Amino acid sequence: MHKKLIEAQIDEITGAKIYLFLSKALKGKNSELLKEISKDETKHYLVLRKLTNVDVKENKIQILLYKFLYYIFGVIFVVKLMERSEEDAVSMYSEFASENEDFKNILEDEERHEEDLIKLIEEERVYYVSSIVLGLNDALVEITGTISGLSSALQDAKTIGVAALITGIAASLSMAASEYISKKTDVLSKRNPLKASLYTFIAYFVVVLLLVLPFFFVTNFIIGFTFSVIFGFLVVLVFSFYVSVIQDSSFKRTFTEMFSVVIGVVLITFAIGYIARKLFHVNI
Repeated sequence: MHKKLIEAQIDEITGAKIYLFLSKALKGKNSELLKEISKDETKHYLVLRKLTNVDVKENKIQILLYKFLYYIFGVIFVVKLMERSEEDAVSMYSEFASENEDFKNILEDEERHEEDLIKLIEEERVYYVSSIVLGLNDALVEITGTISGLSSALQDAKTIGVAALITGIAASLSMAASEYISKKTDVLSKRNPLKASLYTFIAYFVVVLLLVLPFFFVTNFIIGFTFSVIFGFLVVLVFSFYVSVIQDSSFKRTFTEMFSVVIGVVLITFAIGYIARKLFHVNI
């Protein structure tokens, strides 16, 4: 029990430092809200310190990690991830809330935090998450399929890279245009059509670059294809984690679904590329 209290104590002071950092990174009501939560976390730390009679320091590595995640994925992602990480502590507070008034007060604060944050914090990249999802999903499926088919048919690293890059740029522009028209004609949508198309384009093009670049640094197409698949796997991994946190969904299910689709497309297009090479006597 003492060990659990100390772990919770570390979590509370670490959370206080992270929320304080986030409050300085934001403005207006969001900043004030995060400052209040930081104060609550500090108050929880002091309550736990009375019980443990031990002074502890914040987890500096965790703070650095969350700062990094903030710059990459944004404040909503960090807040939701923090709330997830506090589930064990909240469970402990819940267990002893009926016996101890301090635990009851801490539990009420923790239960209020996530609800208040999600309601009040507005973040553009989360508001346009559907556009980001559209770009990433389509790029993963289309470009991995394209690269797989070209690798099987052409078997020349630089030619595969150039062909896939041109295809990827054209596809990213096409997707951006489609998203713009979709949001422009949707009278119920409150999202800016230009911003929605821009998010789609950026997400698509970033994936294109990650998947295509290996072919420009190697001469063996098999090595290029292998690294491309590895990068594709990492994109699926990171993207699944992001979506599962933002949408409070299952990471395992999201990852399995996306990975299965990508692998299925890779295998099918590789077979099509091989058939095309033999049928049309492609020799590069």
